[in-house]
Amino acid sequence: MQLHNTSGRWQLGLTLSLLAVFLWGILPIALTIMLEVLDVYTLTWFRFAIAFALLAIYLTARQQLPNPQTLYSTSLKLLAIATLFLGLNYLFYLQGLAQTSPTNAQVFIQLAPVLFGVGALAVFKERYTYKQWLGLGILTLGFALFFHEKLKTVLTSQSTYLLGNCIIILGAIAWAIYALAQKQLLQKFPSSSIMLVIYGGCMLLFTPFSAPQILFTLSPYHLSILLFCGLNTLIAYGALAEALDHWEASRVSAVLALTPIVTVISIWAVSWLTPTLIPPDHLTLLGGFGAILVMIGSMAVALGKKQLTPN
Repeated sequence: MQLHNTSGRWQLGLTLSLLAVFLWGILPIALTIMLEVLDVYTLTWFRFAIAFALLAIYLTARQQLPNPQTLYSTSLKLLAIATLFLGLNYLFYLQGLAQTSPTNAQVFIQLAPVLFGVGALAVFKERYTYKQWLGLGILTLGFALFFHEKLKTVLTSQSTYLLGNCIIILGAIAWAIYALAQKQLLQKFPSSSIMLVIYGGCMLLFTPFSAPQILFTLSPYHLSILLFCGLNTLIAYGALAEALDHWEASRVSAVLALTPIVTVISIWAVSWLTPTLIPPDHLTLLGGFGAILVMIGSMAVALGKKQLTPN
């Protein structure tokens, strides 16, 4: 099987990766608010439905709708894998988030880009340079310091909290599998065509378990947050898919490691502006040093030069 090769436009890949980081970093706050009024199945269904509808309208206007016969006949298995595991990722993440907290959820979901990066090394034969391995070590140390206090809380908390974390870990595994399948699909199809099929498939998967009629009872405030969740899905995953087309998966996964930093900063800002909405997370001096190491390590992995290999 021929494997996907990147375009080599690493600047564009980096920019798109950072866009996905920002959107995913602020997403847990919006999801936490919506879980107060919606169940996980309806919330997940709506996120996929709005993303599918908007992308379908966009592709129709540009006359770029994929040919269903060509799409399904050549990559049905990979499309099914990507659809199933992205749907599972959304479900597990929300279930875990409902039982823990936004910052805690981001701690454990970081297994996703790590597993994705390791999988890319194995599946796509990508290689790290010495500097990139060093960056990965710095990144790992940074996370250990950054989440030291939070991890102690997790290990000593009630069983419901622990169960939530186990569910999030399952979501991380599901996402890594989805991302590897998505990257290989880019070998044959543009990212917009792939995401349209995946969004539509996930929407159909969650339709029997959702209650769309409850959306009519939501306040304008909650409707606006819900719309943001849907747009976030469309833009963030579109950015990720395009980033994978231009940059190595292992480097994209390293940039995604910055997501918890965005989440913590966002929670701090929101709790400062509206203290009753989201409780703040207090960052110690040790945690702040860990955050700096995470950013340094991520950039070292992402921007490290690729070694030349003999022909």
